[in-house]
Amino acid sequence: MEGKVCLVTGATSGIGLVTARELARAGARVLIVGRTPRKSAEAAARIRAEAGSSIVEPLSADLSSQADIRALAREVQDQADRLDVLVNNAGGIFLERSESVDGIEMTFAVNHLAYFLLTNLLLDLLMASRPSRIVNVASRAHRGVAIDFGDIGGRDHYSGWRAYQKSKLANLLFTRELARRLGGTGVTVNALHPGYVNTHIFRDEGWRGKVMRFAAGRFAITPERGARTALYLAASPEVEGVTGGYFANNARVPPSRAAVDEAAARLLWRFSEDLTGLNAPIGHPPGDG
Repeated sequence: MEGKVCLVTGATSGIGLVTARELARAGARVLIVGRTPRKSAEAAARIRAEAGSSIVEPLSADLSSQADIRALAREVQDQADRLDVLVNNAGGIFLERSESVDGIEMTFAVNHLAYFLLTNLLLDLLMASRPSRIVNVASRAHRGVAIDFGDIGGRDHYSGWRAYQKSKLANLLFTRELARRLGGTGVTVNALHPGYVNTHIFRDEGWRGKVMRFAAGRFAITPERGARTALYLAASPEVEGVTGGYFANNARVPPSRAAVDEAAARLLWRFSEDLTGLNAPIGHPPGDG
């Protein structure tokens, strides 16, 4: 990874921090994104110390805010003249329904739209750095659900766990459609299931959040194990040129049937464009084929 530039979101703890640390240890220049300047600076200092690398740079953004995401993209473009790897990792489970500053249900805003908007805003930099890679952290939790485009924000009936499942399905549909659009460009995109990882993803402070955090502490794998597949997709020569895949334990695995629904993937893309005000065509036009 010497000479490469990597950006990792949600890198102040959990698998994001481990991913950033190991990319830095491999010689990459790593830009890390956290929610606040203090957390990002503390994480960068920790990663530098553990990786023995001085080229770890902290950035901060509230990824539920589209204005913050746009500001983050501009900052990355100002600071880096290339981007070889983008790891979309930041996410959360919100057991109580809430909305972002943009009026969008929080789970969908953070777990899907942040991936969609940040990736699109950085595509020019990724294209200029080809061959480059986009890695989307998804989850096996995507199974057993479909996206209801008529009530994507769960206003009629909200379940925090179901909202999380649908956001992870959105990650896979986004990966599939982006891979189609970027076919033949030298920019690859793949998604992964990291495993059931003991992280800070359970942000709810109520009793349900405490139960879920207790279960994670007892039964979940470590962030070090959880980061393995993200690192494999970010750096391994074995997946050079591979795109549109879903991986677990460093192997390509089949996702759910809903995750390979091309019509749903294209509809989600258009829906996401509308929600973000982003209408920049890339690759193949949305309605072809």
